[in-house]
Amino acid sequence: MNLDEFVHQLQKDTDKVRPPDWEVDWADAPLPYKLYRGLPAYPLSAAIPLNLEKRAEPALPDLCKLGHFLWYVFGLTQFSESLLGSRSGEQGADAIWLRRRFAPSGGALYPNELYLYLKTAGLPIGVYHYDAAHHRLVLLREGLMDCYLARALGHRSDLSACFGAVFLSVHFWKNVYKYSCFAYRLHGLDTGVVIGQLLETAERFGFVPGVYLQFLDRAIHHLLGLKGEEESVYAVIPLSSSPSRTWFSVRRKHENIDSAAELCRELPAIQPKHYGRSRTIKECRKLVKMNEASWQDTAAAFRMFKRGMERREAAVHQASAPTPAPKAKGNIGGVMAEERVELPVVERLSYDLAAACRRRSSPDLDFVMRPVSLRQLAALLQEAAASLVYAHDLNGSPESVLSRISIYGCLKGVEGVADGAYQYDPAAHALTLLRPGDHRLWLQQGMTWHNVNLSQVPLCLHVVGDKDHLMNTFGYRGYRIQQMEAGMLVQRLLLAASALGLGGHPLLGYDVNLVDEIYFLARQRKTSLIQVPIGAYRPRLRLTGGLHG
Repeated sequence: MNLDEFVHQLQKDTDKVRPPDWEVDWADAPLPYKLYRGLPAYPLSAAIPLNLEKRAEPALPDLCKLGHFLWYVFGLTQFSESLLGSRSGEQGADAIWLRRRFAPSGGALYPNELYLYLKTAGLPIGVYHYDAAHHRLVLLREGLMDCYLARALGHRSDLSACFGAVFLSVHFWKNVYKYSCFAYRLHGLDTGVVIGQLLETAERFGFVPGVYLQFLDRAIHHLLGLKGEEESVYAVIPLSSSPSRTWFSVRRKHENIDSAAELCRELPAIQPKHYGRSRTIKECRKLVKMNEASWQDTAAAFRMFKRGMERREAAVHQASAPTPAPKAKGNIGGVMAEERVELPVVERLSYDLAAACRRRSSPDLDFVMRPVSLRQLAALLQEAAASLVYAHDLNGSPESVLSRISIYGCLKGVEGVADGAYQYDPAAHALTLLRPGDHRLWLQQGMTWHNVNLSQVPLCLHVVGDKDHLMNTFGYRGYRIQQMEAGMLVQRLLLAASALGLGGHPLLGYDVNLVDEIYFLARQRKTSLIQVPIGAYRPRLRLTGGLHG
């Protein structure tokens, strides 16, 4: 099995990822959440605050505040019933029932699970699972785990200074049952969306997070009692109340380099029972092999970007881009020359996060073509760029995701901007025209499923990343890291769009090769990772009830 070929198929030739005889057994679909049985459970407050307007000062949480935080990050927030349309020859319409969360998920399947290590008053110190179905914490393993977790992170964090840590996992079957091995691409994106929601929510509750994307996988799975071939942790996020927290310390020379096997031997194994409803679970060998190939068994496998490496790579890509003549228009040697559009400087969006989450919508055929002003576009792009500066272990210091991935977009009807395909430059807060014209018909023809009417969409944005998917630096782990960062950016775009009264619908069902051609991405050694149409929309008929106290 060639994993490089699998990565290529995930991005460029998705028909080959899913077996031709794959059939979805809807009657045996898994639950969108995991239910543990026979373990101590601690209910969380359902009296959820209905507004989160201000960013709170850093502070230690109590159990009530922690429950509110978890609900906004990954709780079940709404139950909705909507109509899909009438069947031919029948009266009435098909109905679909969904348990919604504030973070979107491909197909509303929510493959992620959320675990926590907590040292909070009112709870035994230990490792918990967040039971979203019942809004409670289920105790998996009791005891102080600071040393174990610090070693699993390669001695790069002082866990004694944290009140807890979040573990974001992916339960494979929750996506595989529908998408087969294509689920591997969804897993990283969905996880990144949840991380983006967590980072924004943490600011509103006064928590200081540090995101670790590299750790000893088998040791973390052992801590949580997970089977790595069924469920795998993608991110470990310690939480602190200190605004001056230094997250990513360098391992001292006298400290041993622990292996995952050594750590697992030091802690008794646990095998907590859980229920997921599906009676038959099919194996997806490519996905399991790709996942295991990305694991790290010792801290010696951890990698970091060298200082300035992203900037040098960006300069190389910019030099190879098909834009040789600034401030010029027309066709030069078969390649369109560039025109720069300076965006107006606007204030950062100040909005109620709770209201933006409730209002967020993923329109399908409900987009309505209305003009987008230049200031709206500037606010959307500026907010996405400015809000996604986060502390992570890829180079040891806070920086923007846009140092590794980019925003491109096909614009139509934006006031003061000529129709065309553009690249956004966050440093200059400007757009570079790559190909003039209205590309909506081209994009519509590239849709796998025509569930979105792109002729009614003024902004069709694309998150773009390096074609090598960071694998030159991080090996196969680089692919899922890139997908996670793309997901983080998508969530910030969706929140900013919602704050501006717009809707956005992330899509993977499109022709990546076609989009790459529109932006001349092959010459820049880049590729499109996800498509996000954004615009005004007509609210769909839907019966919705909030799931809060």
